[in-house]
Amino acid sequence: MNCLITGSSIGIGRSLAIKLASLNNNVYITYLSNELKAKELQKEIIKNYNVQCFIKKCDLRSEEEIINVVNDFKNKLGNINLLVNNASISHDNLIIDKTKEQFMDVLNVNLVGTFLMTKYAISDMNEGIVINMASTDGIDTQSIYNIDYSASKAGIISLTKSFALSYQNIKFISIAPNWVDTESTREMNQDYLNKELKRINQKKLITIDNVVNKIIHTIVDKNIKSGDLIRIDGDDNE
Repeated sequence: MNCLITGSSIGIGRSLAIKLASLNNNVYITYLSNELKAKELQKEIIKNYNVQCFIKKCDLRSEEEIINVVNDFKNKLGNINLLVNNASISHDNLIIDKTKEQFMDVLNVNLVGTFLMTKYAISDMNEGIVINMASTDGIDTQSIYNIDYSASKAGIISLTKSFALSYQNIKFISIAPNWVDTESTREMNQDYLNKELKRINQKKLITIDNVVNKIIHTIVDKNIKSGDLIRIDGDDNE
């Protein structure tokens, strides 16, 4: 397969790119600011796996940059077989302190960016797969600090279902994990993190490998239907 993964220089996206490459798939990686990490990942994939790997900067706030990524992908690899909308941002603060600009920034990256990337990526896609990274915050684990992030992830779940209704030949799936053991999670205030885990009754952080394995399983499992939501809780690590 030819695979496009947004926001994949670090974290879940990075591990997924490596996993897909190890399974003999070509990967196209986008990043926002961490060009060095993206180049290191590209070098690692090309060195260790007999696949093609490309990287390109993409700010999901820019429709022009999204179009450029899709066109560049098609010029280099042909049609997109798998799209993983992984990139997202958050601005965590109380509702009373949150500005319109912050709220719209999160929606523009997480929700509108996912919409636009999907819209352009599927234009020539036939029987492909689109994986949208949502969150349990879009279902029932919302925090008082992330109203915009939660709204964006709830929107992604709804967006996934709408695309599934509109394009019968493509499988659209939402993946919704709880707190994942990523770089950003480890760097945050650990007292706050522990309080949040206790508040939502999450026993332990979800491993990146668990999320990646769920995505791979979703890709190959014929019983998973387009529009489905796959939830990953902290008590089901493999």
